Amino acid sequence: MFKSYIQKRLERYVKLYFKNHPEVILVAVTGSVGKTSTKVAIATVLSERFRVRLHKGNHNDVLSAPLAALGIEYPSNIRNVGEWMRVFKAARRRIKDPTDVDVVVQELGSDRIGQVPHFGTYLHPDIGVITAVSAEHMEFFKTVDNVATEELSVANYSELALINKDDIDGIYAKHLKNAKINTYGTSASAEYHFISMDYAAKEGNVGLFYAPEFTDPMPATIKLIGEHTLRPVIAAMAVGIKLGMDTSELTRGLSKIRPLSGRMNSLKGIDGSLIIDDTYNSSPLAAESSLRVLYQLLVPQKIVVFGDMNELGKTSESEHKALGHLCDPNQLAWVITVGPESEKFLAPAARANGCQVKSFQNALLAGAFVRGVIAEGAVVLFKGSQGGIYLEEAVKSVLHSAHDESQLVRQSPEWMVRKNKFFSTFS
Repeated sequence: MFKSYIQKRLERYVKLYFKNHPEVILVAVTGSVGKTSTKVAIATVLSERFRVRLHKGNHNDVLSAPLAALGIEYPSNIRNVGEWMRVFKAARRRIKDPTDVDVVVQELGSDRIGQVPHFGTYLHPDIGVITAVSAEHMEFFKTVDNVATEELSVANYSELALINKDDIDGIYAKHLKNAKINTYGTSASAEYHFISMDYAAKEGNVGLFYAPEFTDPMPATIKLIGEHTLRPVIAAMAVGIKLGMDTSELTRGLSKIRPLSGRMNSLKGIDGSLIIDDTYNSSPLAAESSLRVLYQLLVPQKIVVFGDMNELGKTSESEHKALGHLCDPNQLAWVITVGPESEKFLAPAARANGCQVKSFQNALLAGAFVRGVIAEGAVVLFKGSQGGIYLEEAVKSVLHSAHDESQLVRQSPEWMVRKNKFFSTFS
């Protein structure tokens, strides 16, 4: 009852804020994967011209989303009435005072049916960006078509929508009612696209960016690895163009984009190895994309460490098996799994392909094993979820320098207490 009251009041404040400040542009980002990377890329590019409000975390539930839109910190104790009174006072000040931003970039997440459509009851984005439609939270959504209905709803309450053509199947166009839609991606069929002309694991991609507004393509360098990591950047460029940015501003913004922690971030490993840290989270689409990046690299040894893909519900067996079937013994020296779902379903599928497979109960054991088998000049991909997996702790075992541990995800004192308690159950 108390939370419902807080939610309704915050949503009313957000509506009043945008009503009183119609000059403030709202860009909303949603999708099955890639929301945070896309959100940060958009904010990075737009900051070359605009004052941008961005909540760096990914808290996007019914309370934190309106607070992020207003630029107000989430209370440390949500049961403390006094803290909420201070929040309400700050919200009223935001509404009354001149705005301190030109653009709000807001991530909209969902783990249950109806959450993204509900955001549309109080948010009306100038631009809605939809990053992907794929299996997520399947214990609630049940089918990918339900996921599509959820994620694409933002397009219907946005003034303009940008849709990732590569990761959203055309069959889901039936859910779109807004005629003002453009596409982006790495395929030339998208209206906004980037064609990579040269690629290297350490230098990233050099190529050309195409847009309907450009007579000639724009030369561009994107310092990220993997085709799927380019799509958030292309979305950011498209948003910048829609908001009137020129090529010099776009180029400066592009030069500042870097991988986020735990999202295809390249780190130096022991014995001259390269670590691809993709440990923030895992889903079927993201795991397949990161594996294909590993296959592109010409190195003496490739190792992949897969953690369980959580929140897949009844589709967990089929999705883990499908990922195991993608494991190629001609490419991979080792397939290493962490967690019961991967051991039960992914590992046998990879082994049936002819892969050398080893399964572990936890990330610490997996990390120690990788350290024992890694060869000079190897590349190791770590791909895992959050709850009960924590592959970032396995990464520590093969880092060249302990100093780089600061680049890993979930390293705060609070997170370390939680993880230490989790790993202690295996001793």
